Amino acid sequence: MKPIKFILILLTFSLTFSASAQKEKKFKIHTVAFYNLENLFDTLNDPSKFDEASPIMEMAAANRAEVYEKKVKGMARVLAEIGRGEYNKNAPAIIGVCEIENRKVLEDVVNDPLLLGLDYGIIHFDGPDARSIDVALLYQKDLFQPTSTSSHELKIYDDRTRKRKYTRDQLLVSGKLDGDDIHVIVNHWPSRSGGEARSRPKRVAAAKVTKRLVDSVQAIDPYAKIFIMGDLNDDPTNASVKDVLKAQSSKKRTKLKGIYNPYESMFKKKGLGTTAYRDAWSLFDQIMVTAPLLEKDYSSFRFYKAGIFNKQYLTNPRGRYEGYPFRSFADGGYTGGFSDHFPVYVYVIKEVEE
Repeated sequence: MKPIKFILILLTFSLTFSASAQKEKKFKIHTVAFYNLENLFDTLNDPSKFDEASPIMEMAAANRAEVYEKKVKGMARVLAEIGRGEYNKNAPAIIGVCEIENRKVLEDVVNDPLLLGLDYGIIHFDGPDARSIDVALLYQKDLFQPTSTSSHELKIYDDRTRKRKYTRDQLLVSGKLDGDDIHVIVNHWPSRSGGEARSRPKRVAAAKVTKRLVDSVQAIDPYAKIFIMGDLNDDPTNASVKDVLKAQSSKKRTKLKGIYNPYESMFKKKGLGTTAYRDAWSLFDQIMVTAPLLEKDYSSFRFYKAGIFNKQYLTNPRGRYEGYPFRSFADGGYTGGFSDHFPVYVYVIKEVEE
């Protein structure tokens, strides 16, 4: 049998399985993505939030509007291009995002000329995070129709004072992707502030919330197609992912109700990452899928391929942090960059009739 060959035709591509078969199978393809937008705050001081410590608010007032406009345009450019290439010429159908201040900043992004024609919808809940940052979901209205949305809190406490530390809620969205029922969980787990070991229980607690959400969906439908995405502040090999979610690096070992993590092999075997610190790469940004997305019946959408969107323009071109993700804020100023994280994405495919 000859290798599978791909031919891109707008949002479909063909798989030619053998010359003798004289038959092409055509597939529709969509991109599902996640991106940490790195402190996407507006220029207004909200008295109800602790937003005055955001990078843009720490700048001189005269510079904020110009920097905000550039930041918004940068985010729109990246979102428009995630996953575009050999297989798919369209922007992502669904994009999970984090480190955004409010719905208004997302409205500004999706109304940028690069995204306006794609008519992205926004799902966002104001959360309790101490830094005033939230998660959200963007979706092309022609491709995805949400049927239910909910926000789920994570209760964690300070090691010494036992006072609650307010962090990001988790977002669960269910709906139809081009006719198929899917579920998306968007995460931004607690940071490693204070050190990895000391902060580890907080991310384990976050993983338990995620696992509970997965279990609740699967209790209704064991064959539910679930995407688990986010900036986890943990690598694919850490306890939160391996022990709590029990994510597998192998499709074959992913049983019904199990979770497959395509990013584990990228991290362990290829040394790839989405963010860097002290000359070491971490793969904190991940998208995992449940077992039904791995089946070989392509009459509905199935997982095809995962990737890290690390184009050259998203990497720092010079200086001490050359080669790192080109962050937008550093040393109290705007750098002209994008984010301190690379986006991640997966392709899903479905066979279409001739």
